[in-house]
Parts: sequence; C-alpha cells; structure tokens
Amino acid sequence: QVQLVESGGGLVQPGGSLRLSCAASGFTFSLYAMNWYRQAPGKERELVAAFTSAGRSTNYADSVKGRFTISRDNAKNTGYLQMNSLKPEDTAMYYCNAQRGGMKYWGKGTPVTVSS
Repeated sequence: QVQLVESGGGLVQPGGSLRLSCAASGFTFSLYAMNWYRQAPGKERELVAAFTSAGRSTNYADSVKGRFTISRDNAKNTGYLQMNSLKPEDTAMYYCNAQRGGMKYWGKGTPVTVSS
C-alpha cells in the first residue's frame, strides 16, 4: 500500500523553525521526484520546494527562498523540509508529494501555524 505520511507541523512563533518529515512506503521512493506543497485557507495549493529523484537539483518558491531547505534520505525513504525564519504568511497545510512520470502520490498533510 502506497503511503506518504507527513509529520512535524505545529504552532510556532514568527522567526521560529520547524522541520517537516515525509515518510514514504509502498513504492521505490528513490526513483521518484519529491515535492512539498502548501495550501493556506481560501487559497490554492502551491509548490513550495521540489527535489528531483536523483537529487541533483532543487527549486523553491520565491516566497521561501533562503528560508526553506528541502532534503531527502533515500535510505530511510524519507523527505524533509527545514523551515527557518517562519512568517505568519507561511501558515498553511503542508503536503508531501512524490511523482514519476504519470504516477503521483500525496500525503494527507501536516498543519503549520505561525503566530505569536
């Protein structure tokens, strides 16, 4: 059974940090590109950070460049999103996504709230 399970979300003050994890199972994680998306209330889901399956390149939304870092440990079938200098506008549900060709898998998300 294919699963992506996000964890690590929570409530954090502005300027704080969180590290999100995405545990994959049921498929060969290392062969898939991995991405992090987020969706804020009333807004469309947006791509936050992307990582190729080979891990040779990464891409970030302009709004998070220099603050967020995507990484993966294929030996552990786990992806990560390190989020630093968090802002209230980073508040959203964060989703892990893995895709290869026409195959695309999603987790159920982990909530992040940035508030004082």
